[in-house]
Amino acid sequence: MASSTEPWLTENGSVKRLTKEARHGHGHSRTAHSMSTSSLRRKSDMTLLQKVPCASLRYVLANLQEVILGTKLAVLFVAIPFAIAAECFGFARPWVFSLSLLGLIPLAERVSFLTEQISFYTGPTVGGLLNATCGNATELIIAIFALIEKKVLVVKYSLLGSILSNLLLVLGTSLLCGGIANIQTEQKFDRKQADVNIALLLLGLLCHLLPLMYKSAADASTTAEALSTAKATLNLSRASCIIMLIAYFAYLVFQLFTHRHIFEGQEEDEDDMVVSNEETPVIGFWSGMIWLIGMTAIISLLSEYLVDTIEEASTSWGVPLSFISIILLPIVGNAAEHAGAIIFAFKNKLDITLGVALGSATQISVFVVPMTVIVAWIVGIKMDLDFNLLETGSLALTIIATAFTLQDGTSHYLKGVVLLLCYFVIGASFFVQTSPTEPGTNNVNMRLKSSNQGIFRV
Repeated sequence: MASSTEPWLTENGSVKRLTKEARHGHGHSRTAHSMSTSSLRRKSDMTLLQKVPCASLRYVLANLQEVILGTKLAVLFVAIPFAIAAECFGFARPWVFSLSLLGLIPLAERVSFLTEQISFYTGPTVGGLLNATCGNATELIIAIFALIEKKVLVVKYSLLGSILSNLLLVLGTSLLCGGIANIQTEQKFDRKQADVNIALLLLGLLCHLLPLMYKSAADASTTAEALSTAKATLNLSRASCIIMLIAYFAYLVFQLFTHRHIFEGQEEDEDDMVVSNEETPVIGFWSGMIWLIGMTAIISLLSEYLVDTIEEASTSWGVPLSFISIILLPIVGNAAEHAGAIIFAFKNKLDITLGVALGSATQISVFVVPMTVIVAWIVGIKMDLDFNLLETGSLALTIIATAFTLQDGTSHYLKGVVLLLCYFVIGASFFVQTSPTEPGTNNVNMRLKSSNQGIFRV
């Protein structure tokens, strides 16, 4: 890496070095999420760039090397122009879908990198808020585009799948790999962070259960009663979403201000390459902002391709839409941070792993889901929190299984095996689901149709 005096590293020609005390005090604090994604970053060699005579060109090339080539997933950037070309030249829709999926993998990791770089200049509070907002930007953008296309079923399935994959697939794989790699030692973690996240996940589960139970308990034998029940369920869902957003705001205050020490990741060893890279910003503030805006635009473009082609891909592959949305989309969208969580489990740093898996699931449950419902409300789309019985039941059992797994503050590989097997069973249940019904509106229409048939029979 270039020396700290090289002018292209920051806008003002100086490098901001941070001590350990500064990171934990008024400076840059490293969260579990940022430490997880940093495990996939590649150290940049600026030796050749030092020989470039033009300072402006040297600055541009340094930024390209840090942002584009500074990740181990850089090879997947090739999928982005291929996805755009496949869309422009009218290739088969499953090809567009597959290439867009691959292109989103490095973009999600780079957004995390850029938000962390910007946080060096904004301070820990603004940086934490930015990281909390952009942490699941890919899922939120996909959900918004699916809402625009009025594919409410895809929205609900993809968000549910993100929660399930974080709690069962990521956490299960991490505990399994970490348990095997450290089989001679008992792995321990701090339960305080896990307890906070589980409590918020249970609040989100309650907000999902109430509309489902209300609709199941209501009498919808007539057209008027069915419409009244649907309207009440929708209003209950919107009120619950406002409650969840209030809880998320309290969670941010708790995480960033009053109890920040609980959520700060474990420090790496002093000779670890990651620490030396993370202590120094490698791009300037305005460069980071421009890159962040540009990559968000590309994520939006690929998300639009993804939403437009998901049904054609489902039909072409013979795979149910529910399986693609719940299993495939979340795995690809969070592949970078998932890999990082597993790597830190190998290193017996379970606090970072739990911070990634539980933190991401909590953010989806009490921020992205209610925000999506509110956005749908604003644009006039009737989206509620009724995810149907199979989906809500899977979510409930997943949270319960995760809570019991983490209750004693220790871990071993068998806990990971159990969580993974739970994920496989849930995945199989959606794979065999041949004709899913749209939650909410279609259910009401089916009830109206059956009630009308009953009236005509009478």
